[in-house]
Amino acid sequence: MIDAPLLDRLIKAYDVRGVVPDDLGPDVARLVGAAFVHVVGASREQGGPGTVVVARDMRPSGPELVAAFAEGVTSQGVDVLDIGLGSTDQLYFAAGSLDLPGAMFTASHNPAQYNGIKLCRVGASPVGQDTGLSQIKELVLAWASEGVPHHDGPAGQVSARDLLADYAAFLSALVPLGGIRPLRVVVDAGNGMGGHTVPAVLRDLPLEVHELYFELDGTFPHHEANPIDPENLRDLQGAVLAEGADIGLAFDGDADRCFVVDERGAIVDPSTLTGLIAARELAKEPGATVIHNLITSAAVPEIVLEHGGTPVRTRVGHSFIKATMAETGAVFGGEHSGHFYFRDFWRADSGMLAALHVLAALGETPPGTTLSDLLAEYSRYAASGEINTTVADQVTVLASIAAAYSERPDVELDELDGLTVSGRSADGAGWWFNVRPSNTEPLLRLNVEGADTALMETVRDEVLALIRRGA
Repeated sequence: MIDAPLLDRLIKAYDVRGVVPDDLGPDVARLVGAAFVHVVGASREQGGPGTVVVARDMRPSGPELVAAFAEGVTSQGVDVLDIGLGSTDQLYFAAGSLDLPGAMFTASHNPAQYNGIKLCRVGASPVGQDTGLSQIKELVLAWASEGVPHHDGPAGQVSARDLLADYAAFLSALVPLGGIRPLRVVVDAGNGMGGHTVPAVLRDLPLEVHELYFELDGTFPHHEANPIDPENLRDLQGAVLAEGADIGLAFDGDADRCFVVDERGAIVDPSTLTGLIAARELAKEPGATVIHNLITSAAVPEIVLEHGGTPVRTRVGHSFIKATMAETGAVFGGEHSGHFYFRDFWRADSGMLAALHVLAALGETPPGTTLSDLLAEYSRYAASGEINTTVADQVTVLASIAAAYSERPDVELDELDGLTVSGRSADGAGWWFNVRPSNTEPLLRLNVEGADTALMETVRDEVLALIRRGA
């Protein structure tokens, strides 16, 4: 039964996602397809292009859900262009290059029993709660009982097209690698879509690629395709050391995020990559704006300023990053979660494009230069990583933390996204922390950074004590 509680579980802040078939099945996908047409104005009668592009990851439930979604779209007189298996950024490439609204069937890093739908408008512009998902939810709920409105004209048609080579060529033109020095690279695709896109993008380059888990398998037999969890990077770290590799790359299930391991097997902080890529983009376009969310390292805005750019701080979440990029004309944006956004890629996120930037930067250094050498200037402070605590009354706990710090001298508080507090120790060393509530769970998420590990740990332990006292 499709009812309000089901749709509340399924339709998240940025996408549709749930367990298959208990929550997300063909009936829901069919209604979402029909509603999507109306909300984004896809039909020619609405002034739209008359076509929706779709892609899917390797999850076994994908083909059935895509077929049902296509039925919903074509029932409203709109065609469907199916590009088949693809990464999420490959779908964004299709939507951007062809000027079509799109739907990507993926649950990203979620376990095998999940699937979902990421939606975008013409030109890869995101569809979130405030930009169409809430309207889609309303239509799906109404049409589940009333039926989908009849379209007077002919039904749309479904056609297929392979865009993998075009996608690879586009990325390769943005970040050419032909002239770099030879590198030994280990790539962990996690049985996800990196196993589909990496061979196409890195082919015929001066790279010796050692492949881990490139077989497309939506049951994830080796480890979860979620590289933000360090446990899922252990195989990559071991392989980098065993192979004597220059760099390791790990992609999540739909390959829109990329994590990096250096030659020592150490995990590279995404803020460090944000700083590196920002410097590269600013070298191409001096004075440009770079977006960073409020829990990226304080090193990022420093690096942007040092390279003549303008840093702009946003809330956490891709919809805020993309909206701010559009408002400011920013050339690049980075998030702590391994999402990297590029103006020249329709302001969409691409793990593969981020990977190409890191490979290019390393490959342009003199022989013998290691990745840790290259990144040293971009990694400046000690970070806690995200620490989650279950808290029943998030508002009260946040208020108690604000009260505890508000009377301290030389401390600043802001509430752009949760609570951010920044200050300096007695010897002038800087620190900051952010505490923000989860949108979907009774959690508070804490991130702390300090000038050194000892200071970071002191601040971390103090704030955690306040959080746990109210938990």
